Amino acid sequence: MGNFFRDKIKALVFLLLAIVLILQPSGFHNSRAQAQGKAVTILFTSDMHDNFLPFKSVTDGKITSLGGYARLMTAIEQQRQLDPEAVLVDGGDYSMGTPFQTIFASKSPQLRIMGSMGYDATTFGNHEYDYRPEGLAKSLESAIASGEPLPAIVQANVTFPADKDGKMSDDLARLKNAMEEYKVRDYIVIERNGVRIGIFGIMGKESASMAPMSGVVFTDPVESAKKVVKALKEQEQVDLIICLSHSGTSIKKDKSEDVILAKWVPDIDVIISGHSHTRLEEPIIVGNTVIGSPEDYGRYLGVIKLVQSEAGSWELEKYQLVLIDEGLKEDEGLARRIEEFKAMVQEEYFELYGIEYDEVIAYSPFQFQTPDEISRVHADSTIGNLIGDAYIYAVKKAEGANYEPVAAAVVPTGTVRSTIYKGPVTVADAFCISSLGVGADGIPGYPLISVYLTGKELKTLCEVDASIAPIMSTAQLYPAGLSYSFNPNRLIFNKVTDVALMDADGIKTEIDDKKLYRVIAGLYSAQMLSVVGEKSFGLMSLVPKNKDGEPITDFEEHIIYQNIDGKQQEVKEWYAIVEYLKSFDQVEGVSQIPDYYSQTHGRKIVDDNKNIINLVKNPNAISLTVYIAVPLLAALIIFLLVKLVKLIRRRIRRQG
Repeated sequence: MGNFFRDKIKALVFLLLAIVLILQPSGFHNSRAQAQGKAVTILFTSDMHDNFLPFKSVTDGKITSLGGYARLMTAIEQQRQLDPEAVLVDGGDYSMGTPFQTIFASKSPQLRIMGSMGYDATTFGNHEYDYRPEGLAKSLESAIASGEPLPAIVQANVTFPADKDGKMSDDLARLKNAMEEYKVRDYIVIERNGVRIGIFGIMGKESASMAPMSGVVFTDPVESAKKVVKALKEQEQVDLIICLSHSGTSIKKDKSEDVILAKWVPDIDVIISGHSHTRLEEPIIVGNTVIGSPEDYGRYLGVIKLVQSEAGSWELEKYQLVLIDEGLKEDEGLARRIEEFKAMVQEEYFELYGIEYDEVIAYSPFQFQTPDEISRVHADSTIGNLIGDAYIYAVKKAEGANYEPVAAAVVPTGTVRSTIYKGPVTVADAFCISSLGVGADGIPGYPLISVYLTGKELKTLCEVDASIAPIMSTAQLYPAGLSYSFNPNRLIFNKVTDVALMDADGIKTEIDDKKLYRVIAGLYSAQMLSVVGEKSFGLMSLVPKNKDGEPITDFEEHIIYQNIDGKQQEVKEWYAIVEYLKSFDQVEGVSQIPDYYSQTHGRKIVDDNKNIINLVKNPNAISLTVYIAVPLLAALIIFLLVKLVKLIRRRIRRQG
């Protein structure tokens, strides 16, 4: 009898539990969707920049080790255990940033590694075009020739311009053919968990402007996205749309390109946001669009899980950034592959310079500022100062007895890609600081070039930093050989209050406005000097010249060369840093970075004085125009208002 009642009670409990589960008003809706197979997991990365190996980072004052593809692979596999059909995508700029970029064209390790990791798709960022059309073409050709699995590449707004005769340059034609052979397309359609998914790629406006050597033309991202989304919905009949957008987000809503994209193309379900290197701890939700961004360099694996409601809409169930740190074991197979590519880097690239990938070239007793830190503050910089000094040192060494005095060297924030951490500094570490670009020789790394500016233009250069950097942070400049003060509260284009030449001993010399001064900069940076007029609305002008004062039309004719083992080679930005770091006094055979670089030395002085006299004294032509125009305009407005009042009074009298 006892067993009979116990069985009845158990049955009653199970019945009550079943009723509760059925009537549960919330929390189990998603479980029903999952049971029906209508759930999708999206794993995502962006802006990996060739960080195959773990890299140093500072967390709470401690140097830690983050990232690394072999660790990332472990994190991916852990997520695949939860959902074997998870989608894996990347938001672009998968290349350029470490020595692995040096075999981008010849071996294409980026696409081959991503293929072996099971990436479904990626898109091109601006840095994939760094090695010009031919470099990207070679990379795609190398990837295809490997015969290995490769990720799909989607980019919906890239076009190939022809000249007025309808012909295309040879290198651009080669890139077009390589893209066609690789099957780079506007979008792909895949199916996971019974869900038909459309994935397309977009290059944003700002990122497109940072690919000046690409040779291609990018159409409007929003209009291009509208066309692709229409095709995906009407022709492909997809259930879910993912956009790999190399556009980015910003705290300023009017400049947050991916927020704008989501607003104007609301049928996009998910935007994987690249380019701005933003870490979104929580997704940005615009209407029904989920925007995710996993920062950069493979620090995090992004996870988005969506479930479909009975009405057909997608609901966010999970958003997570999984930290890729030392707590994750490396995937052994992938680690071996990366070491194989590392050996290729040594053989194909560093052997040209007679140095080794992991060779220790210096020791730093202190920590330099990181790129993120210097981009947030408009001020002098220890790492910027060291790089500028390295440029001048390398030119002196390369030219020897034929050295022509250099007045200044210029380093923009946008070209500083890494920093010097406390401890040993290797060749690879130095390379990562100034890793971008390619020279006229076709060898990776921007070369140093020599240009001449008048004294007046040197002062304008300082004004570029003072006035344009707050608008465009990548334009912040670090000068070697100059000392200048600026007041951020003064009128734009008249913020600089004092400029002088300053030698290594800190001795200042007055600048002659009409004299030509020799200036050293990287190839890309020097080319960007000529667009100052555009960025300053035509109010400032910088015209790089040769030593005879003639405007430069071909910057590559002014590259600095050095002799290495009897061969003439371009002085690369990164190699200048290597040479300079090796030049300091040694302790037990290792060069020691001097304490001089533990602080700044008045090269760029910020004067935050808000006193009215300091704000208006020493006006330039632009300020004088404003100071005269504003009172005149005010007087005109007052005059018109007085006239208007008199006219109204007359009419009132007449009517009275």
